[in-house]
Amino acid sequence: MIRYIFVRALTGILVLFLVTVTTFLLFFAAPTDVGRTMAGKMATPDMIALINHRLGLDKPLWYQYGHFIWRALHGDLGYDYYHGQSVVSIIKADAPVSFSIAIGAAIIWLILGVGSGIISAIRPRTITDRVLNVMALVFYSMPSLVLGSLFLYFLYYKLTVAHHPWFPAAGYAPWLGAPGPTSSDHGLFQWGRHLFLPWMTLALITAAAYTRFTRGSMLEVLSEDYIRTARAKGIPERRVITRHALRSALTPVVTQFGIDLATLAGGTIVTEKIYGMPGLGNESVNAINNQDLPVIVGILVLVSVFVVVANFLVDLLYAVLDPRVRLY
Repeated sequence: MIRYIFVRALTGILVLFLVTVTTFLLFFAAPTDVGRTMAGKMATPDMIALINHRLGLDKPLWYQYGHFIWRALHGDLGYDYYHGQSVVSIIKADAPVSFSIAIGAAIIWLILGVGSGIISAIRPRTITDRVLNVMALVFYSMPSLVLGSLFLYFLYYKLTVAHHPWFPAAGYAPWLGAPGPTSSDHGLFQWGRHLFLPWMTLALITAAAYTRFTRGSMLEVLSEDYIRTARAKGIPERRVITRHALRSALTPVVTQFGIDLATLAGGTIVTEKIYGMPGLGNESVNAINNQDLPVIVGILVLVSVFVVVANFLVDLLYAVLDPRVRLY
């Protein structure tokens, strides 16, 4: 088990290294000039060269990369090119929004998707099974932009017109601390109220996929000989499901969850855009448009660390559910 953990941790460090190297290479390979973008169309070559020199962009690539890694190891990710703001302070301000959306949505889709899949599998070809399958197919076929727009129309606009403004259309209310930049509300209730629509937008589409995936996995396990043997021994059906079938059926679901964590960042960016939330997704889009390398790399490193750590935990859970994976 220790060897398994060591190999997975080493793989995560290698992934983080490749992410930073790839980001640097893509930034320098792109046909852009940060100095010209910052100085404007009327800038002289001397002004552009001066800006690039002050930002250290006239140094060799290997020097810039080494300088970044050295500072990152000391907790310094550099400064925003345009406002001189620390990248760490930008991430501290925006990360709670994105992580609140991502973690909340992941918990909801696991509960809804796995729960619906299990119910659908233990009651095959019933009305419940057919209804859950139709709902899963509808949500699975729906883009997050469409689903978010429907939520905004029915759960924000219609309710507000009917004098029931339960959900806000945009903004973020922090759980702890001072009010956020786009909302004067704060506290646990307001935090959940602002995040409910983004959570459901991001979670329902993925939950639909997990419903179908879990149902298929459960049906396959329930047809195994050892399940029939357990039933033949007179073991109660509830115990057959929870003690014998569920563990085997959830192993591929855990694997799929690890894969989906890597794509969660993309879904969070779209959701932040739909609901105008001041998270890392909005910040990264602005940074890419402005060619703001320190902000781009800082956010990518943070998101990569989140994905690597989450996958590491998923791998450990996978090894607990299925001890055979420790051999690889």
